[in-house]
Amino acid sequence: MPRSWLIAIGCVAAALLCAACNGAGEGMAAIKVPVRPQDVVDFSTLYNQNCSACHGENGQNGPATDLANPVYQGIVDDASLKKWITNGMPGTEMPAFGQSAGGFLTDQQIDALVAGMRANWTKAAAAGAPPYTANLHGDEKTGEQVYKDACLSCHQKSGQRISDASYLALASDQSLRTITIAGRPDLGQPDWEHDRPNRPLTNEDVTNVVAYLASLRSPTPGQPYPNAPR
Repeated sequence: MPRSWLIAIGCVAAALLCAACNGAGEGMAAIKVPVRPQDVVDFSTLYNQNCSACHGENGQNGPATDLANPVYQGIVDDASLKKWITNGMPGTEMPAFGQSAGGFLTDQQIDALVAGMRANWTKAAAAGAPPYTANLHGDEKTGEQVYKDACLSCHQKSGQRISDASYLALASDQSLRTITIAGRPDLGQPDWEHDRPNRPLTNEDVTNVVAYLASLRSPTPGQPYPNAPR
C-alpha cells in the first residue's frame, strides 16, 4: 500500500478518535449530579416539600396557621419560628422537622425556611399588638366575658366553634394566642385590632381569652366526654 494512503488512513482514524472523545466529554458534561436532600436550601423547594400541605400554598388557605399573614410575620420572632420548625409545637399536630429532634431538615435548611418567609412575605408593623408569647397570668372568668363580647358572634356557628373540646384538644395555648392576635385573613377572621369594633383586644384580653378556652379542654381528649350522649 502506498505510503500516502497509510498517512491518509491514519489521519481519518485520528479524526474519528478525537470526535468520539469530544462526544464523550460533552455527554459527561451534560450529566447532572443529583443534589442530596440535605443539601437543598432553596426556600420554595423546602416549603413546598415540607410545609405547604398544612400551611397552604404560598403560606395561605391551609388548615394550619397562615404563615404569610403580615400580622403574624410582624409579631413572631426568628427564634420562635426556628424553634417550632425544629422541635414541633407541643399540643398541636405540628411535628418536629429538625434533625436534632428526630426530623430530617438540617439547621441550614431551617434557617433557609425562616429567611425565605421573611424575604417573601410582608411583615406588618407590630406596634400596639399584644406580644407573641404570654407574659401575664390569664383569668378564665374575665376571658369568658371577653369571648362573649368579641368572639361569640362568629364562633357560635357550628362550623367555627373553637370552644369545642375536640378542637381545643388539637390547639395549644400558643396557637390559640397566635390566631387571636393575628387572625386568619385568608379565611376572613379579623385580627386583634379588628376583632371588636369599638376597642382592639389588649394583651390582657388575649391572655384571658386563651385562659378561658384552655379551661374548656377535655382532660382525656379522644375519650368519651362526660356529658356526651350514650
